[in-house]
Amino acid sequence: MAMNLETDKPLVTIITIVFNNVKTIKNAINSVVSQDYKNIEHIVIDSNSTDGTFEAISEFKDKIALIVSEKDKGIYHALNKGLDLANGDIVGFLNSDDVLKKRNTISIIVENIISHNVDSVYGDLQYFSQKHPNKITRKWNAGKLEYLNFYQGWMPPHPTFYTYLKIYKKYGKFDINFKISSDYEMMLRLLFQEKISTKYIPKVLVKMQRGGVSNQNLKSMMLKTKEDFLIMKKYDFTVFTLINKMLRKASQFIYKN
Repeated sequence: MAMNLETDKPLVTIITIVFNNVKTIKNAINSVVSQDYKNIEHIVIDSNSTDGTFEAISEFKDKIALIVSEKDKGIYHALNKGLDLANGDIVGFLNSDDVLKKRNTISIIVENIISHNVDSVYGDLQYFSQKHPNKITRKWNAGKLEYLNFYQGWMPPHPTFYTYLKIYKKYGKFDINFKISSDYEMMLRLLFQEKISTKYIPKVLVKMQRGGVSNQNLKSMMLKTKEDFLIMKKYDFTVFTLINKMLRKASQFIYKN
């Protein structure tokens, strides 16, 4: 492991990709900067933003390990670029609309992945609206992994998923043939097909702003549905898995604050 001599703890790489998101990128970065776990390598990949995003990122240049600003070929090409540049032992992804829930989130992640001697961990996710950032509009309670649940459309929230860099090196990076759903394919590849070990952390690890690329408009939603179905066919699931996946998403809106 790439230990820091001062902390004697594994290095955690957090990869953030962004394009024209000046309104929220500072919140995402601040949630990393404020972590009580200090052995963090934050890599920010900007796709040549034109709205002031790069300038906003540059304000944190002393606190970010690496800033890259150049054109890419989409979300997953940018994430793969981050993986290629990562030096950490453990890797996770933080969207530019998202924030780590608490100051000790990364500490909790590292403690669980090490103390339980597993390949990966994941937790719960909360959604908030852009207009009312303090109001939670949806909650994704992931629950423990049960392999039969994959046939019912289950997957862990990808922004809460942390694993070792060596896992990506062994089993491959994101499939850039999928424009929206490659994170779903990755979860199936690692947890269902390869059966890497994992531990569910029953805590909210990330807050996500609603209105991501997969829900921007009808066209995006239709593309996501198509990609989800193609991925399911790849892993020998049926259309019933797709239907159950949609129902699972709808059920996340039904909960008590």
